[in-house]
Amino acid sequence: MIVSRLAQLARRAAGVAAVAVLVITGATTTANAASDVPDRRIRVATFNIHHAQGVDDKLNLERVADVIRTGEADIVGLQEVDRHWSERSEFADQASWLAERLRMHVVYGANLDLDPLTPGAPRRQYGTAILSRYPVLDWDNTLLPRYEGHEQRGLLRARIQVRGVPVQVFNTHLQHNDANERLEQVRAIQPLVAREEPVVLAGDLNARPDAPEIRALSETLTDAWPRAGRGDGYTYPATGPNARIDYVFTSPDVRVESAAVVQSDASDHLPLFVDLLVGRHG
Repeated sequence: MIVSRLAQLARRAAGVAAVAVLVITGATTTANAASDVPDRRIRVATFNIHHAQGVDDKLNLERVADVIRTGEADIVGLQEVDRHWSERSEFADQASWLAERLRMHVVYGANLDLDPLTPGAPRRQYGTAILSRYPVLDWDNTLLPRYEGHEQRGLLRARIQVRGVPVQVFNTHLQHNDANERLEQVRAIQPLVAREEPVVLAGDLNARPDAPEIRALSETLTDAWPRAGRGDGYTYPATGPNARIDYVFTSPDVRVESAAVVQSDASDHLPLFVDLLVGRHG
């Protein structure tokens, strides 16, 4: 009886060990499958379009579309985008117009949201947009800290599926005339961009690289320009640029291959294009 009991226990232990081996093997296979997914190459751009008013002070949304099309951007963070805002942009929904023109997906973050001038008309909105050649899985817009009398700013997020690899893309436009407010906005952004998936942050940050708010953001993400850009990277003003205030930041697991500022007369800012490699890491 004792021998039979010992045999049963031995068989049971062997069964448990076999299950454990299967679980470990399965977990290892899953991890290897995730790490074996090849990195995806994407071109990301950030562009403050100044509601499509170019250096000649003329409204021309087609010029903005041409910049994005010619630059072959896959994902674009746009700032200063009107949506039925006013006569300055002919009350157009600029984000939807560009998405349709370029055959891209779009999400829009309305940081200013006002009643229409006439009953029944669309709401008047002003904010940021993200255009993407790849599907958007989900998105949201978070309002950032604002000082009294200043413009409301926001952080627009879109989770984008890049050929099987989800990427968290953020777009923002920080306060232009108050460094302390920008620093508070960056501190609010930092926990929001702390994600396990690859992260890309594009935006007009209205601060030079040596500013405290840019150094603070660099605690969480990495500035793409020093890694792959050549020259000063100045993006503002479009005519005779002398300041680098438009950025693409990434999480450390994203590889930056190249970065370039493109000449354009479509806005008072120059667009920045960055080539990235993103992957699913087990």
